[in-house]
Amino acid sequence: MIEIFRAAIENGASDVHIKSGDMVRARIHGKLVPMTEQRLSQDQVKDLALKLIPREKDRERIDELLDLDCSWGLPGLGRFRVNILRQRGSFMIVLRTIPIDVPTIEDLRLPPILKGIADLERGLILVTGVTGAGKSSTQAALVQHINKKYQKHIVTLENPIEFLHRDIKGSVTQRDVGTDTDSFMTGLRAALRQDPDVILIGEMRDKETIDTALKAAETGHVVISTLHTQNAFQTITRLLAVFPRDEQEIIRIRLAEALHAVVSQRLLPKKGGKGRVVACEVMLATGTIRECILDPARAQEIPLLIEEGRQHYGSQSFDQHLMDLVREDLADFEVAKANSNNPSDFELKMNVFGSSSTGQGQGGSGVEGEGVQQAGLADEMRNMMNGD
Repeated sequence: MIEIFRAAIENGASDVHIKSGDMVRARIHGKLVPMTEQRLSQDQVKDLALKLIPREKDRERIDELLDLDCSWGLPGLGRFRVNILRQRGSFMIVLRTIPIDVPTIEDLRLPPILKGIADLERGLILVTGVTGAGKSSTQAALVQHINKKYQKHIVTLENPIEFLHRDIKGSVTQRDVGTDTDSFMTGLRAALRQDPDVILIGEMRDKETIDTALKAAETGHVVISTLHTQNAFQTITRLLAVFPRDEQEIIRIRLAEALHAVVSQRLLPKKGGKGRVVACEVMLATGTIRECILDPARAQEIPLLIEEGRQHYGSQSFDQHLMDLVREDLADFEVAKANSNNPSDFELKMNVFGSSSTGQGQGGSGVEGEGVQQAGLADEMRNMMNGD
């Protein structure tokens, strides 16, 4: 089985699926492809699950397990985020590959403005997208940027721990929910007593965690977390919807004050089919956007404000970034169109602006040569957000 894992990693697999009665499959460049001809028995999958489970108490109750998250690593091979589940009464295992090296913002071809976001002194930063959109990698890149640049204490709460951060200029304390702390809520409350500068929360799953995360951002910490939402507008709506209606007005006020950025992302197959590339929407909480968060009647203005803020603030919509990717020959036009917010509108914009360089690279894909301009935008954004 080790050789199968090795072959999957060497072929660029993001996930490996192991199921009783089926062959081993790997998701390579977005497609689920067979890695073996032989189908696995229930006992084979159960035996592998026992080897992957790190805690003895969980191995002892293997026959009672329905779902379990953990991580597993093999020296010289890599690390995996592991989910063990039951389907049709038998075991299945899904492993997400985790690179040994922590990625940088440049490695992931993320918009350089994310460096400015990571430079903030306080506030809430949300990375959103569907499962498999690369949120964990983006979070890790933000932490890596802070860790390399600042003498700060970064506390992460993860389930399970994925990327392993070593202390560089900063100090990184990584806590596994279930092993090092009982829950995200317990770990987050404790983190506030651990002299943190930055708190990373693997996922904000409930009202109590969101409320405490807002308090942490309000009291001078940088808080980085994720939500399974598709764009900035939906993110704000989802956060408010978690709370009872009679609490939503005060939550609007708190969110308008604490939220500094929403980075929503989607993974697209690269043109030519080798690998994938990220498309990002970046919303920066400017004064006008804060007003739109406060006023439900103006919330629909947010997508347009994101597009209009590209030149001055470095924000960008999905469609703007998708147009960049097509122009840079990184994404096929039809793929970009299918992933756009409004395919017919996207096609019209490409026909009108496709040959124009106006606005290109403002939020780009980390292309060399954008750094000087983005550095100025990042400094301006930092002053704008930290000066209130």
